[in-house]
Amino acid sequence: MDAFLQAAALVFSPAALFYTFLGVLFGILCGAMPGLSAVMAVSIMLPFTFSLKDTGIMMLLGIFCGAVYGGSITAILINTPGTANSAATCLDGYPMAHKHGQSGRALSISTMASTFGGLLSALMLLWIAPALSKIALNFGVPEMFALGVFGLSIVTAVSSHSVVKGLLGAVLGLLLGAVGMDTTSATFRYTFGTTYLISGIQFVPLLIGLFAFSQCLLSAEADIKSMAKSKQDKLAQILPTREDIRRTGPTILISSIIGTVVGAIPGTGGDIASWISYNVAKRFSKRPGAFGDGAPEGIAAPEAANNAVSGGAMIPLLTLGIPGDSVTAIMLGALMMQGIAPGPLLFTTQTVKVYTIIIALFVSNVFMCLLGYGAIRIFSKISLVPAKWLNPLVFVFCTVGTFAINNNMGDVVLMIGAGIVGYVLIKLDFCMPPIILGLILSDTVESNLRRTLVLSDGSLRIFLTHPIALALLAVAAVSLLSPIILKFWKGRSAKSAEK
Repeated sequence: MDAFLQAAALVFSPAALFYTFLGVLFGILCGAMPGLSAVMAVSIMLPFTFSLKDTGIMMLLGIFCGAVYGGSITAILINTPGTANSAATCLDGYPMAHKHGQSGRALSISTMASTFGGLLSALMLLWIAPALSKIALNFGVPEMFALGVFGLSIVTAVSSHSVVKGLLGAVLGLLLGAVGMDTTSATFRYTFGTTYLISGIQFVPLLIGLFAFSQCLLSAEADIKSMAKSKQDKLAQILPTREDIRRTGPTILISSIIGTVVGAIPGTGGDIASWISYNVAKRFSKRPGAFGDGAPEGIAAPEAANNAVSGGAMIPLLTLGIPGDSVTAIMLGALMMQGIAPGPLLFTTQTVKVYTIIIALFVSNVFMCLLGYGAIRIFSKISLVPAKWLNPLVFVFCTVGTFAINNNMGDVVLMIGAGIVGYVLIKLDFCMPPIILGLILSDTVESNLRRTLVLSDGSLRIFLTHPIALALLAVAAVSLLSPIILKFWKGRSAKSAEK
């Protein structure tokens, strides 16, 4: 209880509230601009939060929540989702706004559903995460190695199309993690005679390059059309009506639970949760024919789900040290930079930090609600910002933010190089999360494997005496092989159907 009160006092301090509010505002602005995703928003601002310590983590949480919600604004107004999480919102949000002339109503339902989903997921995080943390007492060196392997196994889930390319990305991340001085033997590895690489590949410049700079290059290459596709309607309604609350209430509750559960599964994300919730809402609706033509439930379901993912994705991050999606992969790096080591022992060693994160998630969703209802008219104008203005701004933020970390031009060169490599890999249909995942987990896997072998005199039989480690390795094997098994099963099913 003392830890909870200490965390509450920290979160509700004036400085913390200010930076959290600023983070939510920046997140909504980025989310509402097509081309700027939640991943880009968090990665761009990551360097500027290092000096803020705990309040910096709160600011990043605010950006996370705000960006996911902000994507619904352009999805409803111009049929262009600001983030991939809001793609399902276009199906009913845009028809309600333009076919029925109720853009204000659509935005109000989206804000209500987003707020409820975010708050419920934060509540479930507060309830579930401490219970899961009790297994920490049973985690030793073999279990930590097995946990790292399990984290690497989810690359098959976060890989966009090709599992092989996802595995290659993870291997690339592991190789990058091996660069620098070996902490066990104090020998230099892959430094190529440069002092810059002695401390290893710098995480933040690499992350900004792969996620933000590469996307800028893609946007610059594309033929960017004007985002102002049609004249914007005047918003006649800001708050949801009693009828809207009654009609969408059950859908919001069910979708929030679905979003939290899906978010807690490593390798998933808001886009998957939103489509699942949309399909469930349509299947059990009394008016399924209204979906696709401006149904309120069609807006509430995906928005409640994708915002609930924010709290759900923090569950495996805090309890197991495994990021649930791309944004929490960045959050993992941010927490480690601030001296917070997510994993099974976090709740016993840094309890105040954990409660600070959970309470900050509550506060971020409250600010999101206040900004959503109080400034919908202003945010709706964001869709009219010319896209050609965004790339130069992002370029500047990437360069200045990277240099500000260590005041080192080497970091800027690394960021630009990573951006160019990321651009090429994306064009070759690789995805970036496996690379980041491999880089983050490389030290966990390598160091704990070496310690395990030291304890067992080089014998792998030690895992047979550690059931938790054995179970995690078994789950990792299933996770890696499941795409191959599913592909084989679908092939046999198709042949049977042909016969």
